[in-house]
Amino acid sequence: MKGIKLFALALAAVLGSCTQAVNNEVGSRIIENGGSGPYKAIMASDSTLATHTVFRPQDLSQFSKSNPLPVLVWGNGACTNSPWEHLNFLNEIASNGFLVVAIGPMPAEGQRGSGRSESKGLKDAMDWAIAQNADKTSQYYGKLDLGNIAAAGMSCGGLQTLDIAKDERLKTMMICNSGLFKASNAGSAVPGMPMPAKESLKDIHTPIIYILGGPTDIAYENGMDDFNNINNVPAFACNFNVGHGGTYSQPFGGEFAVVATAWLKWQLKGDQEAGAFFTGNPCGLSLREGWTTDKKNIP
Repeated sequence: MKGIKLFALALAAVLGSCTQAVNNEVGSRIIENGGSGPYKAIMASDSTLATHTVFRPQDLSQFSKSNPLPVLVWGNGACTNSPWEHLNFLNEIASNGFLVVAIGPMPAEGQRGSGRSESKGLKDAMDWAIAQNADKTSQYYGKLDLGNIAAAGMSCGGLQTLDIAKDERLKTMMICNSGLFKASNAGSAVPGMPMPAKESLKDIHTPIIYILGGPTDIAYENGMDDFNNINNVPAFACNFNVGHGGTYSQPFGGEFAVVATAWLKWQLKGDQEAGAFFTGNPCGLSLREGWTTDKKNIP
C-alpha cells in the first residue's frame, strides 16, 4: 500500500510539472507593427474575459516571477464599451512591458465601438489579472506584477478611474482629459457618467497624474481643480495644447503616450530615468516642447 501511495505521489508530481500553459485568445491583431517599445505588442480577445480587450507583449516568455509584467486597467472616453479610440496609445504602453486590460470587447478593424460601460469593468480587469496569475494553466501564470497595478482612463473613463480610487490594489492612477465635476457645473455632465463628489479626492491613496489637453480641453477646469484640491499624495498635472481629443490616435499614441509610458515606468517599474520627466526643478517634462507642468509632493 505504501508503495502505491508513493507511486501516486510521484505520478502527480510528474503530471503537475507537465502542465501546459493555455492561450485562451480567440482573436488578435498587430497594431502599428507592435509599437515602438522594446517588447513588440499584440491586441487580443481572451475567452476568459470576453468583455475586455488585452494588449500585451507578443513574447511572454521574457517575463517571469523575477521579471513580472505590471498591469494597467483602462476606461474609455464617453464610457464607451470599446477601446477603439485608444488602440495606438494602449498598444504603445504594452510594447514597453505592461499588460493592459481595457474595458470593452476587441473592436474589429475599422469598427467604432458602441454601448456603455461601468466603473466595475476596471475592477473586473484587476480580478481577472489576479486570477490568471494564479492559474497554472494560464499563459500569464506567475508572470504578472500584482503589487504594481495602475488604473487609468480618458474623459468619462477618467471618472471611472476616480470612482474606484479607494481600491487598495492600486499603486498609481492616471487621469486623462478628465476631472471631477464641481457642484456648480455638475449639470453639464453627460447622463450615466460616474459622479463622485469633489470631497472623494481625499480617498486617493496613490500617486496620481492628470494628462490634459490645455485650456481648450473641456475637462481642463475640472482636472486642474482636482489637482489643486489634492494635497495628501504625490500629484502631477501636465497640459499639451491639443484639446479634449488628446493624441491617442496619432502614431504610437503621440505625446500623451510618451508621458503616460514614462509615468508608468517610474511608478510601476521604479525607472528613475523615466522619473526624471516628473522630478527636479524644473522637471524634465517642462523642458519638452509644448508641455506645461505642475506638481505637488514630488521632489
